[in-house]
Amino acid sequence: MITKKKHAGSRRAITFAATLMWVASGLTAAESAAPTEVPKKWDTTASATATLTRGNSETFMMTLGLDAKRKWENDEVALGVSGGYGESKVNDVNTKNTEFLQGYGQYNRLFTDRFYGGLRLNGEYDGIAGVEYRFVVSPMAGYYLIKNTNMTLAVEGGPSLIDEHLKGQPSHGYWAARVAERFEYKLSPTTKVWESLEYLPKVDEWADNYLLNFEAGIDTAITKHWSLRVVFQDMYANAPANDRKQNDIRLLAGTAYKF
Repeated sequence: MITKKKHAGSRRAITFAATLMWVASGLTAAESAAPTEVPKKWDTTASATATLTRGNSETFMMTLGLDAKRKWENDEVALGVSGGYGESKVNDVNTKNTEFLQGYGQYNRLFTDRFYGGLRLNGEYDGIAGVEYRFVVSPMAGYYLIKNTNMTLAVEGGPSLIDEHLKGQPSHGYWAARVAERFEYKLSPTTKVWESLEYLPKVDEWADNYLLNFEAGIDTAITKHWSLRVVFQDMYANAPANDRKQNDIRLLAGTAYKF
């Protein structure tokens, strides 16, 4: 992570030399303390995966994603959108096996260095899972259990309003609770791993109607901007659309570009 600072022009050479010595020391001073970070610009990453086979069977699948994050002294914003399409052809019969579009936005207001309140919005369409649309609005309170240079672990929770239309069923809305956690760890200056878990049970049917979303991934830089990544996603709906399975699993391997 690169932090920009303003320095007087007459002292740039001295500052540059001191910075090199500081980097060579392994950033131990920065890791042992908890300094206030200088506000940065948007951290934006575009990702893509593709699968293509030809021969006895013909398959094609592509997913695209775009994520953007920014932190200020007391505010945090995260935005993202992703989509995918895939089909297979066997004996001249085309079958669609992937079709989804989803997006999210989250705003956090830090009241202390670790405690925050926020609002999260989610939208989703999944033609294979029979989700015509699902919108989730979630006000929340959260807390960073771990927050340092290389590792963060946050837990958050609050009520959620879910409005959805599942194929073969009338559209409806209901109240749910939301409990979630987010973890990120930098294994090295070029490699990071992350994991998130979200649980949304309907308040009056918490054992029979709930959503469970899990994601884990690893990203390794190969240049300043390009990286390779593998992402595992598991979306579980205890009460899915008619004639649909409860579990949807994706394993995505591809590349990402950081702006």
